[in-house]
Order: sequence, then structure tokens, then C-alpha cells
Amino acid sequence: MWRRLSKLPAGRTLFSLMVGRMTPYSGTLGARVVELEPGWCRVTLRDRRRVRNHLSSIHAMALANLAEMASGLAVLVGLPPGVQGIVTGFSITYLKKARGLLTAECRAEHLEVTAPRDYEAEVAVTDVQGDVVARATARWRLRPVPAPTTQDARRTASR
Repeated sequence: MWRRLSKLPAGRTLFSLMVGRMTPYSGTLGARVVELEPGWCRVTLRDRRRVRNHLSSIHAMALANLAEMASGLAVLVGLPPGVQGIVTGFSITYLKKARGLLTAECRAEHLEVTAPRDYEAEVAVTDVQGDVVARATARWRLRPVPAPTTQDARRTASR
């Protein structure tokens, strides 16, 4: 969907809205997917009142949500067919007050999965000056999807 929509006028915005519809909590953030390919994602967040805290900077949980979104898209788009992933842990370090347009970037490599395993995806959130305002790590549990059993196939066929 990204490959088709990102080439159209307002296609990236439309894709971002679709991601928000699929993941309603992340959709409330209003982040925009700027780049997406298997194992790579860049997401931006505009500085506006609804994501600010009492210190006139972007709220800590908005930064965490932005970082988790970048991680999720990079990892899930990078997984080979037949592999599932779920976040099992998340940590973030805040380095500077976040103001202005923010960019979260995540590169997820070595996503080959033959048995269940843990994976850590690192995310950097930067401001318009290029300063890192936060660093996050999303811990994922990756596993091959079990092949359907004969009993599963019978159950599906009887519906």
C-alpha cells in the first residue's frame, strides 16, 4: 500500500491516516510516515498544543508513541512472510526538551526468523537542528507462524 500511495499527491498523508485507523491509539498522535521500506521507517510529528506538556515541549509519552510507531513499521514491514512480531518491552531515554518538528527513525536488520527469538529495534528521535532528543529501544518477540494443522483446516472448512 505504501508503494502505491506514497507516489500520489497527499498519498503519504492518506497512508498515515490508514495506519492511524488500524492502530487507533497511535492515530491520536497525528504522526506522518515520511519513508517506509522493509526494515526502515522515518516518521515525523509536528509540534502542536495537543502533544505538549506543561513545560511547552512535546510530552514524553508522545515521544514514546512516535518512537514505538517507527519501530513497529520498520520491524513489521521488514519481517519475511510467515513471521509474527509483538512488542514485549520498551524503554526510552529523554535527552533534551523536544520542540518543533520531530523525526523518529528506525532501521531493523537481520530479521530472519527460524525459531522464536527476541529482537531489539533502536529508534532515534531528532529535532529540526538534528539534535537527538530521545533514544528508544523496542523489544520484540519474533516467531514463525505455525503452519495450520489438519484439524485447523477441518474447523475452517466446516464454517
